Amino acid sequence: MTFREARLEDIPQIQIVRNAVKENTLSDPNLVTDSDCEEFLFSRGKGWVCEIDHQVVGFAIADLKEQNIWALFIHPTFEGKGIGKILHGMMLDWYFEQQQTYVWLGTSPRTRAASFYQTAGWTQNGTHGKNEIKFEMTKEKWMSLRKPSLQ
Repeated sequence: MTFREARLEDIPQIQIVRNAVKENTLSDPNLVTDSDCEEFLFSRGKGWVCEIDHQVVGFAIADLKEQNIWALFIHPTFEGKGIGKILHGMMLDWYFEQQQTYVWLGTSPRTRAASFYQTAGWTQNGTHGKNEIKFEMTKEKWMSLRKPSLQ
């Protein structure tokens, strides 16, 4: 298992993972284009992938422009192996190094993703879009969760 920053040539495999998920699916796979991925990965923020045998099995993308998490998805075959937790940590560590005060995301209610974010310490704060739960994480809270103070 290898974790690294996403590269341009990863986009086709990122799209495969995004369209393979069973929850938070796109109503139309054409809604997220390769050029959208490129923009979010290299103009608006940054992304990371997990590879197994040279295949992307999970990815995460943070968007500095809108101060949100654009994507965190794991191929269903590889769920439950801790990949999401590692990508999540890498992404938030980088995000909060950029001097942002908070980050938000939206996800469907009653999903594994919603449970994941609650367990990871995100705070539910209303709704977003089409009845998605809006979660927020502050830099201060992430630092306390990620790097416990030495006492």
